[in-house]
Amino acid sequence: MNKKKILKIGIVMDPIQLIKIEKDSSFAILLEAQKRNHQIHYMEINDLYLKKNHAYAKTRLIKIQKKINDHFSFIQEQNISLNQLDVILMRKDPPFNMEFIYATYILERAEKSGVLIINKPQSLRDCNEKIFASLFYKFIPDTLVTRNISQIYNFWEKHKDIIIKPLDNMGGSSIFRIKEDDVNFLVIAEIMTNYEKKYCMVQNYLPSVKYGDKRILIINGQVIPWCVARIPKKGETRANIAAGGIAQVKTLNKKDWEISNYLSPILKEKGLIFVGLDIIGDKLTEINITSPTCICEIELNTNISITGMLIDYIENQIY
Repeated sequence: MNKKKILKIGIVMDPIQLIKIEKDSSFAILLEAQKRNHQIHYMEINDLYLKKNHAYAKTRLIKIQKKINDHFSFIQEQNISLNQLDVILMRKDPPFNMEFIYATYILERAEKSGVLIINKPQSLRDCNEKIFASLFYKFIPDTLVTRNISQIYNFWEKHKDIIIKPLDNMGGSSIFRIKEDDVNFLVIAEIMTNYEKKYCMVQNYLPSVKYGDKRILIINGQVIPWCVARIPKKGETRANIAAGGIAQVKTLNKKDWEISNYLSPILKEKGLIFVGLDIIGDKLTEINITSPTCICEIELNTNISITGMLIDYIENQIY
């Protein structure tokens, strides 16, 4: 039997020295890739550049280990044409800003030269994690995307209890709940819209969040049958783990499967290979495509290897 090729796997991520390795999904993916003896090229977003219409990056070969405060070492640094790599994982966390978009343009040049990019750069640009979910209106809460404070006020008057959040952030950052008769309505609306200069998303509050904001993972159209339900801590609206939410691993219910099975072929067609759906109660709230998390929590509590499924997909595409 022929020996499998050692792949050159690139990853664009936030500074690796700052991650929490016990729950970082990018780190878990890299551990699986390293276990299979693939070569890992580490990059941050400012390492990417274009030169004479070709995509390049300063990369560092990296070795990693599950040891807190001593989890990585750089072996070698070099500037390379990105078409020397077999695959690049784009795992840069939001904010989803113009710098992120510029990076996708560079990665798209590499993609056109034959490099597999996960997730597809065009779809990273097209499918804003908040607005993309609004396409599937039969599954989402009542939703308004606007920068007009009067429209937000009317929405609040209708629902009495709403959530307002930015379109470009993550981890529960800058998410506000506005209850009925909240005297802070105007100042929150002014801040969130930057005095009607910035779009935001407004949704009716879902009381079922107390049972968990579920993160469901999909790999190449295949739905993982376990999810992470993020339970808000007492007195907190946000369920995100980054905001102090408690993670519970659960099996998918009937509605979870309905939503996931409906979306999975659409995501696959768009080249969105690794995706996280956020579901509260029976409502889809977000579609995470930039750097989905919760691999570690699921793998720790089940016998499913999500990282194995992702690296299997990559190997099957390259070999």
